[in-house]
Parts: sequence; C-alpha cells; structure tokens
Amino acid sequence: AAAVLMALAADASEEHAALLPLAAGGFRDMTRVAAGDPAIWPDIFADNALAIDASREGFKLSGFAGLPTLNRATSKDQYLFVNGRPVRDKLLAGAVRGAYQDFLARDRHPMVVLFLDCPEDQLDVNVHPAKAEVRFRDAGLVRGLIVGSLRHALAAAGHRASTTVSEAALGSFQPGRLPAWTGRGGAAPALVPGLAEQAASYQAPLPQAAPAARAVSAPEAQAYPLGAACAQLHETYIVAQTADGIVIVDQHAAHERLVYERMKREIAANGVRRQILLLPEVVELEESSATRLASRGRELAELGLVIERFGAGAVVVREVPALLGEVNIQGLVRDLADELAELGDVLSLKEQLEEVCGTLACHGSVRAGRRLNQAEMDALLREMEATPHSGQCNHGRPTYVELSRADIEKLFGRR
Repeated sequence: AAAVLMALAADASEEHAALLPLAAGGFRDMTRVAAGDPAIWPDIFADNALAIDASREGFKLSGFAGLPTLNRATSKDQYLFVNGRPVRDKLLAGAVRGAYQDFLARDRHPMVVLFLDCPEDQLDVNVHPAKAEVRFRDAGLVRGLIVGSLRHALAAAGHRASTTVSEAALGSFQPGRLPAWTGRGGAAPALVPGLAEQAASYQAPLPQAAPAARAVSAPEAQAYPLGAACAQLHETYIVAQTADGIVIVDQHAAHERLVYERMKREIAANGVRRQILLLPEVVELEESSATRLASRGRELAELGLVIERFGAGAVVVREVPALLGEVNIQGLVRDLADELAELGDVLSLKEQLEEVCGTLACHGSVRAGRRLNQAEMDALLREMEATPHSGQCNHGRPTYVELSRADIEKLFGRR
C-alpha cells in the first residue's frame, strides 16, 4: 500500500492531496466520507451523495455522485480515478457533464468521486507527461458506462433534493426581527387615535374568524412524501404539511420539470403528440434567426413544433406540442431562436435538442401568478413524487424546500 501511495503522490495534483491516503482502498468504501470527515470532503457530500456501482465488459465504475442541487460554479470538486490514479481527463469529464445534462445549467457542475477500474491492455497512460490524462481503446464503452450509471443513480433518487436546500432556507431566517413600518410614502407612522382602546379588546372573541389554511389530518399528511397541500402563497408557492414538517414548492419550477420529463417519454416512445392550430401564427424575426429555425424544422417537428418559412424574416407556426396547452407562441419561438443562436456549435445536436426541449417545457409549465385549486395542488405534488428528477428544475435549481418539525422548532428556540 505504501508503494501505491508513493506512486500516486508523484503524479497527483495538489487538489487531490487530501484524497491520496484513501485512494489505495480506504476511500472506496467511503466510510470516512459517510462519517462526515472534513479532512476528506465537505460534510454536505456524505448526506447528498448517490452510490455508484456498475460494470460492463471488464470495466468497473464505483464511487459517489452528488445530487444535482448540490452543485458548484467550477468542476474542481470532481475527483476521477483510473486504476487508482487521479486523472483530469477530457473524456471522463465530458461523460460526467453529459450525465447531468438534463439537470444542471451549463455553468454549474456536480460534485463526484468516481473510480474506474479497467484492464491494463485497454488503457494508455502515456499520453500526458504527468500521466494526468489517459486514452482508452474503447472510449465509447467508457463514456456509455459513466453516463448510464450516473443517470440510473439520479433516476433512482426520484424527487429527492439535497439537504443544502433546506439548510440555505433556514440560514435566511432572522428570528426576532420585524421590518420597521414607515407609513405611507415613507413617512413616520402616526399614532392612530383610540389605538389603546382598540388594543384592549385584543383578547375578546372575534366576531368572525378569518379564513384559515385547510386543516390536514395526520394520516393524510403521512400518506405522501411531499405531504398534503394546505395553501398557495403569492400565487406561486404551494405549502404542504408532511408527517414531520412542511414542504414549500415552487409551482413553476416543479411543473417545468414534469413537462420536460413527459416530453422525453413521448419522444422515446412515438414522438411528441402535436396539436394543429386553427389559425397558424406568423412570427417575425431577424432573417438569420428565421433561417436558423427553418433549418432545424425536422428536429423541431420531432419535439412537436411544426415551423415553416413565411417570406423574408418570418416563420409560420402550424402545430405545437399538445401537452403544452395554451402557450404564448410568439414568446416561445423568439426564445427558441435565441437559444439556438447561443448554443451555436458548442453542443452536439442531441444536446442542443435537449436544450430546446427544456425551453418548450418552460413555456408549457404552470406559471408563477396562476391560482391553483386544491385538487390541482395535490395533483402536482403526487406527480412530483412519481417523476424522477423532480427535485430540481431543468437548470438545477430546487423545486421544493422541506423543513422538518425539528428545523421549525429551532427557529422558535424550542430546541
């Protein structure tokens, strides 16, 4: 083991230094990470990491991958090992990025620790002076193993979001502080005549109780992971009671993910069902944008959007994805044009279509500001529970925050 550690130390970059004592075997079982050892990894990783264990044709992949809502601005918290050696390899990094393509914005990166073991005859480590890069004989097999394994683990996580979401919410509370009231127009408040007399009647029974949130029975709340809906706040957030706390759901972010996953299922089956517009809609654009959209007509049709050229600087929309319902076609087409212009040649065709699919889902989701009735709120919660990846929207932002009763009691000094 000492010889292995010495060999690793000779080639490892400084950022892998903390991992070296474990690379020879101790880190593989993640016991110290699971115990929250800060010398190895931030405490939050142990609580928000998914176990990876897969093999294919002599290649074995193990380790842990963070939930999408546990992400960073750079890829520095991605640790990749090949046959025990830490590497910074473009193929492996690209495979990790591809696995999280559906779940993170392009400028956010997941946290992962992955060990790839493979036969020595399938690997060339002499392509980089410091052996930080490797070359595989079957690069496609390696990429497929990584992407498939990570996506399988993410799907198995269901609607789960990282604990950092609730921790951030708790950190934003400032108990015991009330905003100062300055009155209308910012003027200092004037004492209302008779205020003392009115205050004296505070303890008297109210003639008519104000409408309260819907009462939720304990069995009802315990029956579902995301609880039973109690109320809607600011026509944007759903508040639900769980067996041991509350859940606050961003209705737009949650429904955006649900629509996106439906579109993916339809594409995988028979293509997205389309709805013919009674009156085709003409959208005026810059000539370059119109040309760009028209050139992707076949791919867009597979996503349920039928677009054709309509003279100079314009396109006509004849069909839209049926699952989007009522949609602002003008805004949708212009957003798609901007999206395709921004993507350019950076992403592959498949990745570009996934981005376009995400834009379609955003326009077809329940918008903030829409009032939902009781049945609609509960239906949204139940579909989230049944849909993989519903813990985050298409850009990696959380769709809900969960606070346990213990969390709430801490806020009020009960613990």
